[in-house]
Amino acid sequence: MNVDLFDFDLPQDNIALRPASPRDSARMLVLDAAGMHDRIVTDLPASLRPGDLLVFNDTRVIPAQLEGIRGAAKVGATLHKREGPRRWRAFIRNAKRLRDGDTIDFGHGVTATAGDRGDDGSFALDFAGDEPVELLLERAGRMPLPPYIAAKRPTDARDADDYQTMFAQEPGAVAAPTAALHFTPALMAALDAAGIGDATLTLHVGAGTFLPVKADDTADHKMHAEWGRIDAATADRLNTVRAAGGRVIAVGTTSLRLIESACGDDNIIRPFDGDTAIFITPGYRFKGIDGLVTNFHLPRSTLFMLVSGLMGLERMQAAYAHAIAGGYRFYSYGDASLLLP
Repeated sequence: MNVDLFDFDLPQDNIALRPASPRDSARMLVLDAAGMHDRIVTDLPASLRPGDLLVFNDTRVIPAQLEGIRGAAKVGATLHKREGPRRWRAFIRNAKRLRDGDTIDFGHGVTATAGDRGDDGSFALDFAGDEPVELLLERAGRMPLPPYIAAKRPTDARDADDYQTMFAQEPGAVAAPTAALHFTPALMAALDAAGIGDATLTLHVGAGTFLPVKADDTADHKMHAEWGRIDAATADRLNTVRAAGGRVIAVGTTSLRLIESACGDDNIIRPFDGDTAIFITPGYRFKGIDGLVTNFHLPRSTLFMLVSGLMGLERMQAAYAHAIAGGYRFYSYGDASLLLP
């Protein structure tokens, strides 16, 4: 499909620079068989059915942005995928100054050696020393806010909490599964009281999620791979819910992509442990999920293509036009949508 079909104009004022407070007070646009409804996130229990199951991503964002020096040149690095115990793939700012074998000093006793350069322009970085890389990043790194926020304001102490979900357990993401940022203990209690269950999986979100689609046609776009895991108990639970007539509702496109990666053509979700580079566009047949909670996404992005695949392009174009006109807040710290095809 032509990528231009997924373009739209978004006023800068619609881009959220801070999350709603409290988190579950954000607005929520519901699209279901009855139409389109303006709600707030605390309405979620009433918008679902007893027996439904919400699936959250329990990845934890690491301080994956680093500023360093190679010789006399300043170099910025954004880690995006672990390749080994001490090796990470990273996007490099000022990459023309970097060569295979160069050492970057990130300060605080943290150094890394540049390895091979990938087809996407990223470099492998091998971190020196014996300390776990996670400890090195805690010393030298900072929270990797999305570029559309970082371009408007600096990262600050609030972001260390704001950009982490209440489910964050497994360190490894360099971007938050932002749909889950709306959830609070009070909302989870209300969902439980309404008979709506929850489960978790892990997908370590990479910085590739923010990369623009440069191809003119979706068929020519290559997704970055991300590592994920669904254990056997979780897979069994999801299958049991669906067999009993409940719906599996993914919270975030990351949860959705991993479930779909783990689901066969027989609509059975299986345990999964490995990389996924699934790219979902209109025409895709969904096999493992029955709905999605997600934020509002960038024009021409793979995420807007995904929600258009779930709900239909014309319907999502109308929903986004409604959201923009109604002052909904977009992107990572923005408002939510509940999509029930």
